[in-house]
Amino acid sequence: MDLKKEAQENFITKIINEDNNTGKWGKRVHTRFPPEPNGYLHIGHAKSICLNFGIAKKYNGKCNLRFDDTNPLKEEVEYVESIIDDVKWLGFKWDGKPLYASDYFDKMFDYAVELIKQGNAYVCDLSSDEVRNQRGTLTKPGIESPFRNRSVSENLELFSRMRAGKFQDGEKTLRAKIDVQHSNLNMRDPVMYRILHAEHHRTGNTWCIYPMYDWAHGLEDSIENITHSICTLEFEDHRPLYDWYLNCLNAYHPQQIEFARLNLNYTIMSKRKLKRLVDEGHVDDWSDPRMPTISGLRRRGYTPESIKNFSDAIGVTKRDAIVDVAKLENSLREDLNKKAPRVMGVLEPIKVIITNYPDNEIEYLDAKNNPEDESAGKRKLAFSKEIFIDKNDFMEDPPKKFFRLSPGKEVRLKFAYYIVCENVIKDGNGEITEIHCSYDPNTKGGMSEDGRKVRGTLHWVSAQECIKAEVRLYDRLFMSDNPENNGDFIDDLNPESLSVIKKAKLEASLSTASTKTIYQFERTGYFIIDSKDSSVDNLIFNRAVSLRDSWARLNR
Repeated sequence: MDLKKEAQENFITKIINEDNNTGKWGKRVHTRFPPEPNGYLHIGHAKSICLNFGIAKKYNGKCNLRFDDTNPLKEEVEYVESIIDDVKWLGFKWDGKPLYASDYFDKMFDYAVELIKQGNAYVCDLSSDEVRNQRGTLTKPGIESPFRNRSVSENLELFSRMRAGKFQDGEKTLRAKIDVQHSNLNMRDPVMYRILHAEHHRTGNTWCIYPMYDWAHGLEDSIENITHSICTLEFEDHRPLYDWYLNCLNAYHPQQIEFARLNLNYTIMSKRKLKRLVDEGHVDDWSDPRMPTISGLRRRGYTPESIKNFSDAIGVTKRDAIVDVAKLENSLREDLNKKAPRVMGVLEPIKVIITNYPDNEIEYLDAKNNPEDESAGKRKLAFSKEIFIDKNDFMEDPPKKFFRLSPGKEVRLKFAYYIVCENVIKDGNGEITEIHCSYDPNTKGGMSEDGRKVRGTLHWVSAQECIKAEVRLYDRLFMSDNPENNGDFIDDLNPESLSVIKKAKLEASLSTASTKTIYQFERTGYFIIDSKDSSVDNLIFNRAVSLRDSWARLNR
């Protein structure tokens, strides 16, 4: 959500407006973003971050960052730290310190004891497979556990022994006693606690029983006095269970509001499946620039503003839909076009020798840093007898509408001069090694004194003053718009999702390029220094996005 303007009205803000009009929460707005620390956040989480923190900002309220850390088998400190970094990078601040479900483990245990005393919870000896088999289906009612009618005293004693570590993993669970024939499967005596003799990243070995997500989640919102608990649509069927727990405990009820999660084409939006890509080595790590993770997008060159503007543009709805990933890419282009400094970068260099230019002379020409922003000023570009242009900008036998360099044809070198190709030098294999051209000294700055015009404008770098760099060109990670449509999504991986160019030639100013600055390579795209692999001795630039949507042209 673009915080520089009023948040776009949607069905959630309409609910909040009505609540404020009626004084339902005393005109208080308190939201939360509650990630599970079992993987890195992706672009779908970014939408939720922008929504929850954006709403708090709009209404001068509060937003908690709270980790639902209830499963020590899948959670790591690395994930916690990455999530904190992601939220900060997006530009959001939370109220107070980060919160954790584990902050409330003692209180949740006491609540569970209260439910047992009420006769609303019982200790069950069935295995997880047995519970699943007896749960039933949408068309078949569940079957009561043979341990469902244990006495309150027996349940209290067994639950206490569970807490004390007297049983093995999976030997017993604590279940809510609701209705095994309920039409909502979530209400069919759900498990509240399971036994896990596992070390927790915050509580160590203090606990050997851990709350299930559905038991913990609603309680956390209640404990924190959240007003508007904003969830994705898959939690709509869980809401009656959260309400049942809170009703039994006579506890504070937040208002849960569900919205449609973000789905992008050509993209996997599951932490479990993204983890598989990492674990099986299909990508380098969670921050691989081909990944839809926030850290991957950041490393690739996405900006916080582009992601917030994208979230604002796609809006908030109650209906699931698939958003074209091109909208995300275009959001980045629109943001970077306004502020990215322009530079010259030749990815596939071929040498051009300007035969009538003085030997050993270098002149420095003025070049605009950003034509969209006059305040960005100008820089000096070195020009010399030998330059590099892109291999694709020359054809010896071009088609009719080829407006770049070819024998006898005149083109403009941006910010420099008009040149004409006079000769081509080849090696023994017939490969072009040099292009010999002449220049018109009366076209300095790329403008002709006699008013003649040329249709082709090329980018270039001086062979005398340039640097060598590795350039990584990223494409979509999957080949089809829905990678999960046919079989294993791994089979849909795009073998050309990464192309590495080892000998690109860049203008000399990039030798001191900032790792935080995203540059537009003229006519090529937007690039940023790779934050992981690049070094002073081995500069590596990642392309964030091309200047235009090449996929749109391919699919016409």
